[in-house]
Amino acid sequence: MAPLPVAEGEVDFNAPGAGKPCKTWYKIVGSLESGKTPLVTLHGGPGAGHEYLEPLIDVYEQHGIPIVFYDQIGCGRSTHLREKPGDVNFWTFDLFIKELDNLLDHLKLRDGGFHLFGQSWGGMLGGAYAARKPRGLKKLIIAGGPASIPLLVKGYDDLFAQLPPDVRAVLEECNKRGDYESEEFEKAAAVFYSRYVCRMDPHPEGVKAAFKNLKDDPTAYLTLQGPSEFIIIGSFKDWEGYHDAHNIEAETLLINGRYDEAHDLCVEPWFRTIPKVKWITLENSSHMGHYEERERFSKITGSFLAGGVP
Repeated sequence: MAPLPVAEGEVDFNAPGAGKPCKTWYKIVGSLESGKTPLVTLHGGPGAGHEYLEPLIDVYEQHGIPIVFYDQIGCGRSTHLREKPGDVNFWTFDLFIKELDNLLDHLKLRDGGFHLFGQSWGGMLGGAYAARKPRGLKKLIIAGGPASIPLLVKGYDDLFAQLPPDVRAVLEECNKRGDYESEEFEKAAAVFYSRYVCRMDPHPEGVKAAFKNLKDDPTAYLTLQGPSEFIIIGSFKDWEGYHDAHNIEAETLLINGRYDEAHDLCVEPWFRTIPKVKWITLENSSHMGHYEERERFSKITGSFLAGGVP
């Protein structure tokens, strides 16, 4: 098999308030000159990095759609700002939207157009960005991206109720103490993750890379989200992006898993408010459907982007 056509690069990013020069690292699979509308990907976290989204390369191989991966500021091969923990005035949606705009302009994707794929936090970012009616956006995919953090947290009650009683007791006690770094907490949290984040054992290498990125530099994650997927005490804890979703003009596809931490309760407001929208739930997936049901996920996303009905 011939090697994939891959190009890597960096673009200068003038991040407001950074206090130093910043760069965004990116990778393109395929050619932006192919005549096919490229798919720009937004990874989760914030801070998980691009590696775990690499199953999307299937869409290039099956449909010839170029894929643009990048590491958002604060993680991976882009500029890190470990000196800004808890800086809620710096780590904002506007920061990441400015970075995305900067990358799109650098790659000259406005005139020919682009599609956008966001997973988890990336789906939140993609929804917020699409609601601003950016020039060039053709189609939007939100995979496991909640429309409302309060509804996400509300739905966790049902997910926790399905955990073994001893695991639930440990998590509740650790939460009362604010103990999120002990071995006891990590073991109990791993049970939640194994049910609702990634059900594959062992984890795929890309998923391992995402957790490694978050451990290496949790600055953005701790500031915006909090100490874990289910302890959301960061600055976006009250975010409800669906209030602006009626402004999304792009045709949109929603994807989540039957066992997804981004459960139906927090996805439904996207479906209710986005004007042109489809919603598909993967029956055998949690939060990593692009791994857990890779073939079906690729077929759904590829068909949607290529113009068919998933």
